[in-house]
Amino acid sequence: MIRLKFSIELNYSVSQPDADFIFSIHAAQTAHQSVVSEMLVINQPLLQSLYTDPTTHTRFLRIKANTGPLRVHYAATVDLHHYSEQPEKLGELPVAELPGYVLPFLYPSRYCQSDRLVRLAIKEFGHLWRGYSRVQAIRDWVLNRVTFQPNSSNSNTTAVDTLVEEVGVCRDFAHLMIALCRAVNIPARFATGIDYGASPILGPTDFHAYVEVYLDGRWYIFDASGVAIPMGFLRFGTGRDAADAAFATIFGDVQGSAPVIQIEAVPNQQGLLVVPQHVPYALSTDGP
Repeated sequence: MIRLKFSIELNYSVSQPDADFIFSIHAAQTAHQSVVSEMLVINQPLLQSLYTDPTTHTRFLRIKANTGPLRVHYAATVDLHHYSEQPEKLGELPVAELPGYVLPFLYPSRYCQSDRLVRLAIKEFGHLWRGYSRVQAIRDWVLNRVTFQPNSSNSNTTAVDTLVEEVGVCRDFAHLMIALCRAVNIPARFATGIDYGASPILGPTDFHAYVEVYLDGRWYIFDASGVAIPMGFLRFGTGRDAADAAFATIFGDVQGSAPVIQIEAVPNQQGLLVVPQHVPYALSTDGP
């Protein structure tokens, strides 16, 4: 079991009264990710509403802020009890056998225009064995064709844009991989959080976007950008794409600064320090 301790500080300047915020910065509670302790501190005396989506386990914090500086500080300790499986045992399920709640992750979405990539996806991946190895081949294809470059995209960049421009950040890699998976009828969804063990050349710890793919009745983790360690992913939210899982959605005249994030591995309940590392098997932190 891995235990991670982290904190997030978000700072804003609110120019308009009654600006609304929807945050997704609380650690999700899933079958294999549990919150040991958590703390939320907001510098303004505000009413807070916390809603948990029953399907994705995403926890949404809603506040209405006053004019002036707004500081949101969230800290938590989280245990990751990964479910693991040998990749060669994981096959794809026929569409007819997929649970109803999985079906939305087969369809095109705002940033993942899978309908525009069907011919490409079939040409590149249609002949491959239908299972984990095909998903890994899609991930590797994206990684080999797109270069990680900070500040190379914006909130309007889609999977097709990334395919054309061949540069992006973690969310762009994720969107392209998701679109290609869906184009060959593999359910895939967008996941956000933070990661322990990201390459230090990328700068300070930041939010991270990765991919979860549905195989043999469970969601499995893939890092489309190749810059982090999947065993160290700590999930906040999931959705069809970034439109569903942004860490902050703001309504009003607000200016923000870069988030300040710290994360470390700490001794678990048994007193053991388990540090996330790359492993040769498939990992999941969600249930079937």
